[in-house]
Amino acid sequence: MPIKTHKLRIYPNAEMKTVITELMDYNRFCWNRGLETWQDMYDASRLLDDKKLRPSERKVRDELVENKARWQRRLSARVLQTAIHRLHQAWQNFFNPNMPDAHKPKFHSKRDAKQSFTTDRAKVAGRFLQLDRPLKTTHHFTKIKMAEALRFTGQIKTVTITKRGNKFYASINVLVEDTPRPTFSESWDIGGIDLNVGHINWNGGVVNTFTPRMSALHQRIKVYQKQLNRKRRENPKQFRSKNYQRLQAKLNQTYQQVNALQDDLIHKFSHQIVRDYPVICLEDLNVRAMKMGKDKVKGLQRSLFRRLRTAIEDKAAWQHRQVVIADRCFPSTQRCSRCGYVKTADSYGGKMTLQGDSIYHQHHTYRCYECGFVIDRDDNAVQNLIAYAAGLPPERVTVQR
Repeated sequence: MPIKTHKLRIYPNAEMKTVITELMDYNRFCWNRGLETWQDMYDASRLLDDKKLRPSERKVRDELVENKARWQRRLSARVLQTAIHRLHQAWQNFFNPNMPDAHKPKFHSKRDAKQSFTTDRAKVAGRFLQLDRPLKTTHHFTKIKMAEALRFTGQIKTVTITKRGNKFYASINVLVEDTPRPTFSESWDIGGIDLNVGHINWNGGVVNTFTPRMSALHQRIKVYQKQLNRKRRENPKQFRSKNYQRLQAKLNQTYQQVNALQDDLIHKFSHQIVRDYPVICLEDLNVRAMKMGKDKVKGLQRSLFRRLRTAIEDKAAWQHRQVVIADRCFPSTQRCSRCGYVKTADSYGGKMTLQGDSIYHQHHTYRCYECGFVIDRDDNAVQNLIAYAAGLPPERVTVQR
């Protein structure tokens, strides 16, 4: 049975804000204490050359529970349990060879922009969220209003409450029943997606990933960063004044707005294409190599390549859709979608580059010098990706001229 997550904004009152802040501080305390205990156990096992002393989730959790202070009894015990469980998962990801980008667990700071905690005893009733109440607490627990009702029906596994700036969000993991695999008796339509810097081309048209609103927000971020940098230069030792903190809060709030716009665009587009097409074809882009150019870094970071692919793959798995990832060496930009002619460096006109070919120097136009076909460059790539997913015939040999 799959687990689906619904992230929504919550509106706690003043008392519950205090409770949530205390639980976030307690979660950070448990994580840091658990990480310290984990490292101490590992160092002891290395020093004594005894594998039985190596740390595990159960050993670290029992150690922290046994050494609980009196003030910890007033807070939810589930926060400690989930913090150590996430620490165990972080170590597993770090040693997993299939996850080369997983980082070594680090100590958390109260100055981190994102503060959160997780519990597995929360309940949802309609548009209200109820946290588990410890017996020895001194706070008055009330229901927390949610922005909307829970979309999924099933058993609630965990609830993670996150604070970003002055806003609170809840990510609710729900164990839902597996939807039956749909039968496509009419036709197997294929959706091709060509990812570009600033926009996405697909069968249904073009999606702008860098809207005017995003551009204005990035300009505001640029101004705030310059002002913060000026304050650091003027007073490098004691620059954390009230004005500095206010400006830092404005910067974080602007980043939140950009992130919210990007999430909205990603989820709407991925939902639409997964709903309309049973087969979806994407490119396997080497983004890390593309970032080598200094003039392309910011545009690539704002183009959401990896986040969009992850969202499509997740939604396709839920809806039993098929996602085809085109090979990284597939010439979607160089190949003619009508005749299959592939441009190379030695062919007439050369390869298609950011400046077009060597004859017309038009970036947005693809001209096939074999059959005379003229088409938009990105639309040609979309048609090639559709042909790839449908079963591409052998490519023709390049004709020298």
